[in-house]
Amino acid sequence: MSLILKNVSVVSDKDGVILDDISFEFKPGRIYILIGRTTSGKTSLMRAIAGLLPITSGEITMNGENLDSQPIWERDVAVVYQQFINYPNKSVLQNVEFPLLRKGLSKPEARELALASINKVGLNDYIDRKPAQLSGGQQQRVALARSLARKSRIMLLDEPLMNLDYKLREQLRVEFKEIFNSQADAVTIYATTEPPEALILGAEILVLHEGRIIQFGSPTEVYEKPLSTSVARVISDPPMSILPVSISAGEVKFEGGYSQPIPTKMKNVKEGRYQVGIRANDIVTSKSGGKAENGTISLVEVSGSETLVYVDTPAGEVVLQMEGIHDVKVGESISIELPGNRMFLFETNGALCVSPDNAGE
Repeated sequence: MSLILKNVSVVSDKDGVILDDISFEFKPGRIYILIGRTTSGKTSLMRAIAGLLPITSGEITMNGENLDSQPIWERDVAVVYQQFINYPNKSVLQNVEFPLLRKGLSKPEARELALASINKVGLNDYIDRKPAQLSGGQQQRVALARSLARKSRIMLLDEPLMNLDYKLREQLRVEFKEIFNSQADAVTIYATTEPPEALILGAEILVLHEGRIIQFGSPTEVYEKPLSTSVARVISDPPMSILPVSISAGEVKFEGGYSQPIPTKMKNVKEGRYQVGIRANDIVTSKSGGKAENGTISLVEVSGSETLVYVDTPAGEVVLQMEGIHDVKVGESISIELPGNRMFLFETNGALCVSPDNAGE
């Protein structure tokens, strides 16, 4: 019962290429995470699967059936949107029962399925409440329960936690993961722009960029071995700092004169022009007085648990992540070190050349 996309493209006169020759097999019982920036094609891909966006070429099949010829209401697709949609005049139980009754199920059948789904999302004690009496997270769980109750063969979740606060999002990520793992017969596709969300859910990740799938793999594979600078930027939060360099005479040379000995994993790389990528949590401030890159702080973001510091250097802009709150100010000078054993090396065209070992060197 695989959902198969073969050479699917969507082109419009207004927006040009929206989806570009996508081929992929989504297998039942698995969770697939679509991650990419806004306009990367995530929502468009889901809409094409649901039948809400006509495809220009290619085909979409499920269990051998061509979905392109089926109207939307026959595709057996459930959708959960980022803006939860519930019937305000109905109770939680009635909200979940309603689409089942519309499908022709008897009242006892609909109630049994509805109560089972409500139990899955942890709302047993709220079945008689109206949406206005629920928190945002509880309302989103009602929308999820309604989709689960339908037992659709395809479940699409389009950034369902986007409009919730951070703490609630963290809680629901864990709950969603457990709920999705119980959907053995369904294809579950979850779209997000948030790297932590994609990694925490522990599912198979598809990275989308400009309407194409540019990498597919486990969270570990995608995070530790991004195939390109495009993937590295999408899957890193904050985005990976990427700087032009040259390699020669046993050194990695940055623009502006800063250089350091070539890391062990790059010893066999040919001399020439490259790009170096390094994540914010791998960059450290220099306190030893040794050789470091000097720069000026251009922006400081404090979240409470961490401080993000954006630094303008002769080599380019660098972002470092510091645990806790730090008394640093825009305009101040700062010295930073870029650990060679944590550097990714990319070709000038963006393709991955060398990735660091997870354990360092």
